Amino acid sequence: MPSLAQRLVAEWLGTAFLLAAVVGSGIMAAKLAGGNGALALLCNTLPTGAILAVLILIFAPISGAHFNPAVSIAFVLRGELPPAVAVSYVAVQVFGAIAGVWAAHLMFELPVWEFSTTVRTGPGQWLAEGVATFGLLLTIFGCSTHAPGAVPYAVGLFITSAYWFTASTSFANPAVTIARSLSDTFAGIAPANVAAFVLAQLAGAVMAIIVAHWLWQATPRVPPTRPVDPKLRPRLPQVRTGRRAPAGPEGSARSR
Repeated sequence: MPSLAQRLVAEWLGTAFLLAAVVGSGIMAAKLAGGNGALALLCNTLPTGAILAVLILIFAPISGAHFNPAVSIAFVLRGELPPAVAVSYVAVQVFGAIAGVWAAHLMFELPVWEFSTTVRTGPGQWLAEGVATFGLLLTIFGCSTHAPGAVPYAVGLFITSAYWFTASTSFANPAVTIARSLSDTFAGIAPANVAAFVLAQLAGAVMAIIVAHWLWQATPRVPPTRPVDPKLRPRLPQVRTGRRAPAGPEGSARSR
């Protein structure tokens, strides 16, 4: 089993790469879309969904690939993660997310330290964040129960979809929300709007825990399948049924 240090580094790296992709693709999209908001959103959506699947595939065997305080807290409430470990996870997720934003700024030669001026507020956006986080956690719990190997792809596809059917473009992650307040770019959110988003996300996560428990409480969890090393496969004894006659006319004659 990986050490706690390895798990924390995996969470930090994964969240940093996630934010670098979200903010970096947003900056690139705004530059290339020529003022077309729909095209810019699409260019921001596809890299985000893709990098999520890749990062989960890479880091899930080490840390579980949470990259999201709402996910870590949910696993604590489900009794699947010790609270002390979850505190460490949340801390490195937030710092990793901020590091990812700064990396994106440096790559595009923007000021490292800045605050977003993009206002994202109102009941519709708060509801959207609750719905997005609820759906994300339900996706994780459902796939973990029935098809663990599908989690990376299901999460990436859900976020890709939720970018477009939610009014908030589906932050669904407190660490992402905090870090994006430090980027005055396409993906930013004004710092004053962060708290309401985070509260809505946590409320959505709690609802997902309740619904998932009711839906799958009696369903045994399917362990992920792993390829078996041929060297470890048991060898069956070979049973001889008799001497085989040689091929050809002589053999045929002897067998008669």
